Amino acid sequence: MTRPPSTKALKEQSASGLAYSLSAYGLWGILPGYFILLQPTGPFEIVAWRVVLSVAFCAILISVVRGWRRTGTLLRDRRVMAWLALAAAFIGVNWTVFVYATATDQVVEASLGYFINPIITILLGVIFLRERMRPLQWTAVGIAFIAVLVLAIGHGTFPWVALALAFSFGFYGLVKNRTGGRVDAVSGLAIETAYLTPIAVLVLIGVALSWQPVDTHGAGITLGAFGVWHTIALSLAGVITTVPLLLFAAGVRRLPLSYVGLTQFLAPVLQFLTGVILLGEPMPLERWIGFGIVWVALIVLVIDMVRAIVRNRRAADVPELT
Repeated sequence: MTRPPSTKALKEQSASGLAYSLSAYGLWGILPGYFILLQPTGPFEIVAWRVVLSVAFCAILISVVRGWRRTGTLLRDRRVMAWLALAAAFIGVNWTVFVYATATDQVVEASLGYFINPIITILLGVIFLRERMRPLQWTAVGIAFIAVLVLAIGHGTFPWVALALAFSFGFYGLVKNRTGGRVDAVSGLAIETAYLTPIAVLVLIGVALSWQPVDTHGAGITLGAFGVWHTIALSLAGVITTVPLLLFAAGVRRLPLSYVGLTQFLAPVLQFLTGVILLGEPMPLERWIGFGIVWVALIVLVIDMVRAIVRNRRAADVPELT
């Protein structure tokens, strides 16, 4: 008979889980800075290298942990493979839009997408998983909808980058939910990026065929064309993509999902600060108002999360009647 983990062990597990989760979202939060360092590499080339190098890095990791048998089992499961193909489509869109936003000085709008992503995720759960929303969650969704209208009307442009990021990552999470615990993080990412690899190779061929002298910064493969440090940075695209996902998976295994949900706001906060402070992107009054309304929605959502955590803890402490 195995003993239940001690209180000290549970605390250590929770602390390490929190560290893993914060590390994952922290790395995702500083991704815009990494992509900016890759200039003059264009967004499509960055995404293509990100796909190709992620496949290679995942293959190395699977070999190191001797996980090819488990990956082979997934490859023979048609249902899982279909879900992962759909996941690949959504994450491909998400990566492309995010890198495009970084390259076109829209980091603040990209952060908006990840601010509203938790609300979009809840809404998708209601629509597709028939989950029931609590009153405060409905309130948060309504406030977020008003914020989008304010940003679209007041700022004069529809926030399509933010909504594309929020919905693509929301649908990606929904699809991953359908695969459940059958797919580990490394094998899942390896298969997803393998699906995207033929497209990525075609993109790289297209970029290479449109080559121009590098001093025009116009087109052509940039890997190896802009010095050693740029080459090293671009070559790390696979590692940069995979490591946060592994940290996130490690955090999820050690923390309740409600706690993980509270840490996810770190990424958009860092992205927002990058856009406003480091890149000096414009923040007119109407944009501050729109973001302010979004933050009110998130405060409502966090209050609901905390209430749910306290309620569940109290329910767990109540002894069962025998």
